[in-house]
Amino acid sequence: MKIQISVKNLKNYKIYLQVEKAAHEFLQKKGYLKIDLPVLSPALIPESYLEIFETEFRYFNKRQKIYLTPSPELFLKRLLAYGAGNCYYLGKSFRNSEPSSNLHLPEFTMLEYYKTNAKYMDIVCELLEMLQFVAVETSRRDVSTKNYEIIYQGKKISLEKWEKMTVTEAFSKFAGIERKELFNHKKFIQKAKIKGYQIENSSYVDLFSQIYAQEIEPNLGVSGAPTIIYDYPKEMAALAKLNPDGLTAQRFEFYIAGIELGDGYTELTDWKEQKRRFLKEEKERKKTKRINHKIDWQFIEVLKKGLPECAGIAIGFDRLAMIFADCQDIKNLRLINI
Repeated sequence: MKIQISVKNLKNYKIYLQVEKAAHEFLQKKGYLKIDLPVLSPALIPESYLEIFETEFRYFNKRQKIYLTPSPELFLKRLLAYGAGNCYYLGKSFRNSEPSSNLHLPEFTMLEYYKTNAKYMDIVCELLEMLQFVAVETSRRDVSTKNYEIIYQGKKISLEKWEKMTVTEAFSKFAGIERKELFNHKKFIQKAKIKGYQIENSSYVDLFSQIYAQEIEPNLGVSGAPTIIYDYPKEMAALAKLNPDGLTAQRFEFYIAGIELGDGYTELTDWKEQKRRFLKEEKERKKTKRINHKIDWQFIEVLKKGLPECAGIAIGFDRLAMIFADCQDIKNLRLINI
């Protein structure tokens, strides 16, 4: 890595600032409290699908491992449990071992917010309002129409309404995998083998992620509208509340132009279930030889205190700004890159 100065990105950076200003304005008008949070923590929520940055606090002979936060979730939910109400964070998060691509950076900006007395589809509705508000505020709307059209890479995208589909519908339509195969691990793995995926040393979650990335994602948000895809298998939603079917979780993602921009869900409030999932994720992290960070067991105590019924979303803010700035690489939003 090296430090790169990119003054040519000044136009895009100014649009990024407009998107940031609009997001703050929208959320505060809706009654969300802006929260400033630490980016270092002595313990983290175990998440098997990502790697973290580890450092060390030193004071004379004292040594303590400390970690850059991969998301603000562990702090925001504490505040929710203590009565902060609707709140949000817009700031830096950090993830290690991210692929080198136009959509990933180890240090990135995340917008994460939580709404009390709400479920995941309440967030879906409000999210569309925010996209429309940002489009107007950044002058990326086609003013000759009333359907909130923006242009991204030469294609019109209407923010008037969502294209909605369940994960089950998407796998059937784009991958030829039906419901009876999607929720049966043995049948799913066999189907993956038939499709040519390497199944040796690959779990159901591994293969789901591969097929999703290769066959589902490229088809999302490409029909002229943003796409909401929802109700993921429970294995793909460690912190989300389950649906009554016991197979799917109340989780959604949203896409524009094939780019995943955010992940939301109805929050799990059952501390016993959360502890069980923590233990499973911790085991998986060790199995995959990821950094063995200290687990935030205090988070479980917070849930015991009582997390209010709520829903939330985490948005890759650089990616969102990239759409409104009409650029293909998030590095093109920044004046300084490493």
